[in-house]
Amino acid sequence: MTADNSKAEKQEQLLSVSGSALPAEELERLTQDIIAALKTVYDPEIPADIYELGLIYRVDIEDDRLVKIEMTLTAPGCPVAGEMPGWVENAVAAVEGVSGVEVSMTFTPPWTPERMSEEAQVAVGWY
Repeated sequence: MTADNSKAEKQEQLLSVSGSALPAEELERLTQDIIAALKTVYDPEIPADIYELGLIYRVDIEDDRLVKIEMTLTAPGCPVAGEMPGWVENAVAAVEGVSGVEVSMTFTPPWTPERMSEEAQVAVGWY
């Protein structure tokens, strides 16, 4: 599996857009821009962005362009637990065409290092 295939599969697993009334081209643009926005948010304790760390479990783009994000943290007691959802909301809300953002936290399943992309593993020196 190539890195590009792996990224495409990860994107497909995270995003829920089936049956969308949005034009395919617009949906693709929104998807790419949302992922780019998520990649601007970093866990302050780990030198990798939250998308590559595998902290984003699900992204739903509604027909009205409301983006619903389900995410986790590396640990329930993470020092930025109260702040990171706001960082995610602000980053995605800045994407052109997004009408609103709802971020929910989950710890099921718990985050493990296996969720990290190869890029994140390299960034933290595990690869």
